[in-house]
Amino acid sequence: MFVRRTRTIALAALALLNVFTLAAGLVVARMLPPRLARLHIPVAATRAVVNATPVLAPVGALGSRRQATASPTAGALATMLGAALPSAATGSGVGIEVADAGTGQVLYSANAGTAATPASTTKIVTAAAALAALGPDARFTTSVRLVGGTVVLVGGGDPTLAVNGYPSSDYPRPATLAQLAAGTARALKAQGRHSVRLGYDTALYGGPGMAQGWTDALISTGNVTPIVALEADQGRLTLGGALEDNDDPLNFRARTTDPVGLTVAAFSALLAHDGITVTGAPAETAAPNSAPLLASVSSPPLVEIAEQMLQESNNVIAENLARHVAIALGLPATFSGAAAAVATELRRLGITTPISLVDGSGLSPQDGIAPETLVRVLKLAENTPRLRGAITGLPVAGFSGTLSAGGSVFGGIGGSSGGAARGVVRAKTGNLATVATLAGLVYDHSGDLLLFAIMAPQVPSANLLQQAANAIDAAAAGLAACGCS
Repeated sequence: MFVRRTRTIALAALALLNVFTLAAGLVVARMLPPRLARLHIPVAATRAVVNATPVLAPVGALGSRRQATASPTAGALATMLGAALPSAATGSGVGIEVADAGTGQVLYSANAGTAATPASTTKIVTAAAALAALGPDARFTTSVRLVGGTVVLVGGGDPTLAVNGYPSSDYPRPATLAQLAAGTARALKAQGRHSVRLGYDTALYGGPGMAQGWTDALISTGNVTPIVALEADQGRLTLGGALEDNDDPLNFRARTTDPVGLTVAAFSALLAHDGITVTGAPAETAAPNSAPLLASVSSPPLVEIAEQMLQESNNVIAENLARHVAIALGLPATFSGAAAAVATELRRLGITTPISLVDGSGLSPQDGIAPETLVRVLKLAENTPRLRGAITGLPVAGFSGTLSAGGSVFGGIGGSSGGAARGVVRAKTGNLATVATLAGLVYDHSGDLLLFAIMAPQVPSANLLQQAANAIDAAAAGLAACGCS
């Protein structure tokens, strides 16, 4: 009797629910716009409905546009740039070159052939040389080899190697010591090994870890670490002194002075976590290429690393890339060998204008590059697919990298409420204590693409650095707003 009553109640409830649903449907149907009743199920068209046309003309077509719009003139550019770059803020000896990207014609120059301290605009030439010498798809491998009973961690000069995975928002995704340790543990267990000695090999690079003109303050202010072939997290540290596992370009805490030691210690701990006991203290151990390979991990492609370097103005990446150029050219993987290799590769690319380097990042005040050299490298990268990463990685004014708000002394270029430069200037920033430089490309008021380099190597004092950067920002914004004919 109870079952029958329950069944009756359920049927009645379902009937009431159906009535309610039908009534609600009628109400909603009357509320819908009449045009919804005319909707049809989409079908594929049997012929082309819309013929697409190019949104932007290719760079090579700019010449025809110049027939309709006059090129900026030297006189008009001089007036605009002179007003934007007062010597009281920038100091004397400012070097400038502005060129038409389509034709390569120099539209304005001042001290453009004189080498000046480039600061981090050096990274443009380092990126171009690395992409040319190695190719955009090159990767750097960190490996583990077995030498006798010793497991040897071999540095491959991967500047993006991390201990553990970075936050999911970070790009590119680095190779990790955690992956490498897991692969090593699997290989060792397959051989029946659960206890090993640990060694490390950093022989890929030679020479001192610090370049001429560098000071220890560069480490204590979070700008760089000693350059070695085996380093994780670029030596960035947490407040507790551990490797950070986060690509945070705004972490200006002191970095480690012992990148190899911390990296090896982290790897040892990861092996222990994966069930491999490390006995004794890790020791430097040569690992020939003929030694059995236990595991390896590879970096992201070079083009992604170069873009990261340019966006962040990443000094550790720059120095590693310069060393890989040296290795590719058969030169010593030292500061001097890397500097010579970058200059040699540029000459192979046809760049013969002034350049003299002692490092690959521009941290040294002893570096020298002429504005015309930067413009020629940008022009070459624009026209050479293999080198395109030297442009695609440039920060965008007001939006990304060191041209975004708070990204550097040049971060005000887009302005909080927009401005002529916002979104249309892409450029590499550079600054030392009394040096301010900016080089990149910009669409002017007519939509034509200009290449430019502005270098202030003699800012009167460190207290005026922000004013100098603001003046250079104003000059770049002036190019963006320029009719200048």
